[in-house]
Amino acid sequence: MDELFPTFNSELSDTPANKRRFKEFLKVKLSDDVKNIYCFDDVIGIDSDYMFSFNCNEETAQKIIEVHNFEIDTTNSDNAFNIQHDFHWWDKQRIVELQKYSWTNGKNYNKYFWYDSKQEKAYFFDFDL
Repeated sequence: MDELFPTFNSELSDTPANKRRFKEFLKVKLSDDVKNIYCFDDVIGIDSDYMFSFNCNEETAQKIIEVHNFEIDTTNSDNAFNIQHDFHWWDKQRIVELQKYSWTNGKNYNKYFWYDSKQEKAYFFDFDL
């Protein structure tokens, strides 16, 4: 059933489903430093978005940046907060202070990544419009 309708658990961290989604979307090994994985999906309508928040070390964050070909977003604006959802684990006030890394297919598919080295916390946002 999980293959047809993947489970994303926004209420509990580190569930087996959240760990599976982490591996599918982040495309890096689920190493020992990765903890407190929360995720959410919104696939209703013509667009979709996926949100992940988790703790990890700098090395893992760097692997994610490399795997997804993220580049530093020099404008560091338009964080797409208007299409993100509000959760206790998604700290928009902190995100706005962090350096954003981004990737786009040049059309309507985008990925954003922020890493808070002080708190060793990462935010990953995958969306299309």
